[in-house]
Amino acid sequence: MTAHPAPQAEQHPLAFVLPVADEHGERSDAARNRQLLLDAAEELVRECGADGLTMDALAKRAGVGKGTVFRRFGNRSGLMLALLDQSDRKMQAAYMFGPPPLGPGAPPAERLIAFGRARLAATEIEGDIRRAADVSGRYATAPYAVAKTHVMLLLRQAGAAGEIPLLADSLLAALDSTLVLHQIRVLGYTSEQIGDHWERLVRWVVE
Repeated sequence: MTAHPAPQAEQHPLAFVLPVADEHGERSDAARNRQLLLDAAEELVRECGADGLTMDALAKRAGVGKGTVFRRFGNRSGLMLALLDQSDRKMQAAYMFGPPPLGPGAPPAERLIAFGRARLAATEIEGDIRRAADVSGRYATAPYAVAKTHVMLLLRQAGAAGEIPLLADSLLAALDSTLVLHQIRVLGYTSEQIGDHWERLVRWVVE
């Protein structure tokens, strides 16, 4: 019987996406100011949806000139992509280093269930941002590759059978933010119902 990978094996293929601390004070200040803008942008999306997030609205909320916002992000699409990047990095940090069951220390199936519920919790904001950013080619991006690597690792640890890469794609498809928004806003399901369905899918696959 093949031994399960040690926890460090999970970190190697994922670590390249996580932010690296900057030692230069000037660049740290710039990163801190950029973070303040992103935090203000997230607040606007929560309050008004992605359609309400404009460069003018962000500048007003953050108390800076509109030129500062454009210098940081280039345009509205750049701002949306920066918000998606921040969301991806937060999620990666949570399942790589955070407490169980999302982070290391819980059984693989429980971690998969927690992963899905965490992704669903961020969907209402993230789905709007993806729609506004008109993100294409997402399956070839590093964030998707990292999430898929994580799901594949847990599937193998849980003893799932079959083509693990295809199985990981199928499970992640159930968490697609635009699909989940449709299920919530058009079909009338709740995030909790969709999370329960995710749990049933995971248990069906690994048990």
